Amino acid sequence: MPCRNEERYIGACLDSVLATTYPLDRIELLVVDGMSEDRTREIVAGYAARRSTVRLLDNRRRITPAALNVGIRAATGEIIMRMDAHVVYPPQYIPRLIDALQTSDADNVGGVIVTLPADRSTMAQAIAIGLAHPFGVGNAYFRIGVAAPRWVDSVPFGCFRREVFDRTGLFDEDLIRNEDEEFNLRLIKHGGRILLLPDVISYYFARRSLPELARTYYQYGYYKPLVAKKASGVVTVRQLVPGLFVLTLIATSLLTPVLPVIAIGATVAAAYLGTLFACVIGAVRRHGWRCALALAAVFPTIHFSYGFGSLHGAVDHLAHRRRVRRDPTVMPLSQ
Repeated sequence: MPCRNEERYIGACLDSVLATTYPLDRIELLVVDGMSEDRTREIVAGYAARRSTVRLLDNRRRITPAALNVGIRAATGEIIMRMDAHVVYPPQYIPRLIDALQTSDADNVGGVIVTLPADRSTMAQAIAIGLAHPFGVGNAYFRIGVAAPRWVDSVPFGCFRREVFDRTGLFDEDLIRNEDEEFNLRLIKHGGRILLLPDVISYYFARRSLPELARTYYQYGYYKPLVAKKASGVVTVRQLVPGLFVLTLIATSLLTPVLPVIAIGATVAAAYLGTLFACVIGAVRRHGWRCALALAAVFPTIHFSYGFGSLHGAVDHLAHRRRVRRDPTVMPLSQ
């Protein structure tokens, strides 16, 4: 469990893991902390002092893939399960994933995320809704849900046999974000399969404000091109859509004085605004006017932040303009 500065969530998260129906004497819970500056370490240390299942490890690099690699190297079990500190897990979560891993030919199994608001504010509720809406996240099945078990390209918080890491390698520490996606791409290239289970659910607390949401999705977009470069391609078209959307608007705006392309940009913008309006109107009956109007800000924040991040990352990573920026102190470690 990678974490950094998660004092708001780490207690509830650890309580939920320790409430599992899986035998605790067969679990080691390795909390790998990125040198937190709040009370996270104090809280985890208190759990470790009371429960032999919990161990606190240091992640001095303070980035997620480094934390994961510290935990994998320290783990002694035959099955390794990644967990997130920003999440609460039902009692059946661990045994269901372990059972699915042992009874299927999957190399990585995971469940569906139910996104919860970080607090009771209208904006927090709208952010949670947007992150579980097809217009917000496309066909990311682990966010929008599936009706039956499905083979996918990625799952959150995967459950693996230990030998997968011997065969595929550890997480790539060049990636501050999207390290799980790159690993899963590598796993698939090595012949692995990834299974998403519709009835295995975890509860994820979304960001609280638009600036936090924008920063997170900018980071996701920024590291996507590096993932594509390392994997020699992209897995899904949805990863390209925000960047192409933003690029189209920028290009048509710049080229309009010399080329008759304004109709292209206007058509794209009108289609986007029409879809946005339809989603907002559709949310009124279910969530109320205030939340629906907040969604009108949430969706563009997701799309434009991700799109601008993708374009910036494409220039930095694909055009070799400069070395990858690494400033983990400004990036929350947990997903």
